[in-house]
Amino acid sequence: MLFNIDKCKVMRLGYNNPSVHYFMDAMQLLVVHVEKDMGIVVTDDLKWENQCVAAVKQANKALGMTKRSFTGRTKETVMALYKSLVRPHLEYYWSP
Repeated sequence: MLFNIDKCKVMRLGYNNPSVHYFMDAMQLLVVHVEKDMGIVVTDDLKWENQCVAAVKQANKALGMTKRSFTGRTKETVMALYKSLVRPHLEYYWSP
């Protein structure tokens, strides 16, 4: 299998990992502390803070879009829009 060396990165997990430089075809791989893969934000300390911030940011974008796009804001309309456009962003990130 061929690897695209430009897309390969190194993330060191844990606290006792030595700072070793990795090479592929005489090219040093980039060391990252945060990486997003398949919509999930992974950090080298394995904390969820960045993932939660990303989920809330995406939900707020959807909420702002509905607020700007719809003028008739009855309770039923707002609840239907929230359940169909905003809540799925939050449930996707926190569903087991």
